[in-house]
Amino acid sequence: MNKAIASPSVRALAARRGIDLNSLAAQLGRETVAREDIEDSPEMTARPGGGAYWDVDHAAFGPVVEEPLPRMAKVAAANLAASNMMIPAVTHHDEADSSAIEALRAKLEPDFSESGVKLTALAFHVAVLAKCLRKHPRFNASISSDGNTLIFKQYFHIGIAVDTEFGLVVPVIRNAGCKGLFEIASNISDLASRARKRKLRPEEMGGASMTITNLGGIGGTAFTPIVNPPEVAILGITRSRIVPVWDGKAFQPTRMVPLDLSYDHRVINGAEAARFMTDYAGTFGNPRRLLL
Repeated sequence: MNKAIASPSVRALAARRGIDLNSLAAQLGRETVAREDIEDSPEMTARPGGGAYWDVDHAAFGPVVEEPLPRMAKVAAANLAASNMMIPAVTHHDEADSSAIEALRAKLEPDFSESGVKLTALAFHVAVLAKCLRKHPRFNASISSDGNTLIFKQYFHIGIAVDTEFGLVVPVIRNAGCKGLFEIASNISDLASRARKRKLRPEEMGGASMTITNLGGIGGTAFTPIVNPPEVAILGITRSRIVPVWDGKAFQPTRMVPLDLSYDHRVINGAEAARFMTDYAGTFGNPRRLLL
């Protein structure tokens, strides 16, 4: 058989995909092979994930620079893609009054600083979430791989999404429901610092009851965080802001923090999510409830 006729860009595409042009031309019954022939070839249509959509010769359109993905970014990408494909997720948007928390944080911060620990609002979020998970056990569950069984966890481990130059990392605060604010704040600072230095130990990752992803230090008003399997929910936080809130007589300037709860609809329904967030916002708005 004569050698298949194809342009340089088509030959490069075939090489990247491991397709033999001569064999493909024989299957097609002709000598000329075009880009669409490769994209529609049996070797490609059999591949999961629709990779053909991304397998483009971008250099054919202009200058490009390639940068390999770090290993951690590849792991995170695989998890997020699986979540987006397999979990029927819904996001509930809410907000909580953070005035009392901020006042308490300002009062406690000097004592924490003396011990070398930075007290952030995130520590309060971890404490409130652990408390709410105890009251709402379906949020502290996972669904079995066959979808037939719910596994209710008897522990309260909170994952903290940390943005690093190597990719997204989620270290876990173990037994957060049994820890005070000082220990939680210390754990957050330590885990985040070592995550950015790639010094986390394997046992410090995985096995979370639920994850918090916090964009409050950057900005934004709302987003839709992706559930981190095998968890069934994730809590997103964005930057707090001063808004007018009606107190029954007049509008009062109040600091509110936006909250975004994404959840697996196979396990949690809308009413359960709304009750969870109402309880969360009520506890966060009244820090004394953390002591009850």
